[in-house]
Amino acid sequence: MNPIQPNKLMLSKWTAVQVVAKQKHFLVSKVYLPELQEGQVVINAQVEFVELEAVYTKAKRKIAWRELADTTMWKQGWV
Repeated sequence: MNPIQPNKLMLSKWTAVQVVAKQKHFLVSKVYLPELQEGQVVINAQVEFVELEAVYTKAKRKIAWRELADTTMWKQGWV
């Protein structure tokens, strides 16, 4: 599998290896960057979390984006 690039996570497709709440296919619907303190400027902010949206039910869940690299839990694309 190709390494996951955090800047290309938005709208990427994922398949859960084990069914999650009766759902198997997910889409990254939101990318969470670290919260900045007032007046703080960050040029290349690192992604912390992503929001996965189930394709069928539109249910959403927030996970650490690096969990997507675990091939025992997630496969890239809709398999």
